[in-house]
Amino acid sequence: MQTDRLYFLAFDHRGFFERELADADAPGASPETILAAKRLILEGVRVAGEELDLRPPARAGILVDDQYGAELVGQARELGVLVAMPAERSERQVFELHHGERFGEEIEAADPDVTKVLVRHNVQGDAEGNRLQATRLRELSDWLAARERTFLLELLVEPTAEQLARVGGRREEFERTLRPPLIEAAIRELQDAGVEPGIWKVEGLDDPADARAIAEVARREGREHVVCVVLGSGAEAQRVEGWLRTAAATEGFAGFAIGRSIWWPPLRALKEGEIDAEQAAREIARGYLRFVEVFEQARADSTAVGA
Repeated sequence: MQTDRLYFLAFDHRGFFERELADADAPGASPETILAAKRLILEGVRVAGEELDLRPPARAGILVDDQYGAELVGQARELGVLVAMPAERSERQVFELHHGERFGEEIEAADPDVTKVLVRHNVQGDAEGNRLQATRLRELSDWLAARERTFLLELLVEPTAEQLARVGGRREEFERTLRPPLIEAAIRELQDAGVEPGIWKVEGLDDPADARAIAEVARREGREHVVCVVLGSGAEAQRVEGWLRTAAATEGFAGFAIGRSIWWPPLRALKEGEIDAEQAAREIARGYLRFVEVFEQARADSTAVGA
């Protein structure tokens, strides 16, 4: 699969939708409510496609789950976008395969272009949990590689209590100073354990030097085909745009896989009755197109400077 530039709109979230779309007096949102929201996000992708003018080998894509969004996969393929699907159980501290020992047959049945997992891995955190999930990830990684299937690993590095205390409890300070080398260390540790994704989905980086270091470790020792993409962490658009500009100017970064930062503000406004569904779809399309534009322009600018 060509990975020069990849722009995924991610809405494979499960627990988030269950909580945030629930009525005040309900324990969780119904499957029908969640599917309706995901349909609306896909409609945003369709609307965006009417304006999107990507030149090969750039590709648009979606990241959608089979728990609530399975019926959307065929519609997405009709739109001509890449389809990535998660293989992990939602919101686990230690990685577990969603379908357990049946993961292989489930992946083959869904046949996504990209298989994705989300992993929380802090090398200074839960050592036993890290070893356990590395073993599980190695099994999945080997299975995908044997079948020449593209593997995307979303890496989250959450602070330990000690790390957060070192920066006075300031989360943004942790993200700016301590997290980048921890991302680098986590990639190296997982690679050494035999985990070999073709795409690393990493948290946003402010410093170009940090972005270069992470891209270099992702591509070390003959892994030149590997790329990184940026996730949005639900952050405000202005902050995400800064991360995208940093990534676009860095060799080894190919784009983004962003979700809540794009679709949650319109969905929340729809839930609160401030806009209608058609407006929400347009806002989703606008947010997605804006991030594509930011990355494309920053990539073009960096290329022109280097020419």
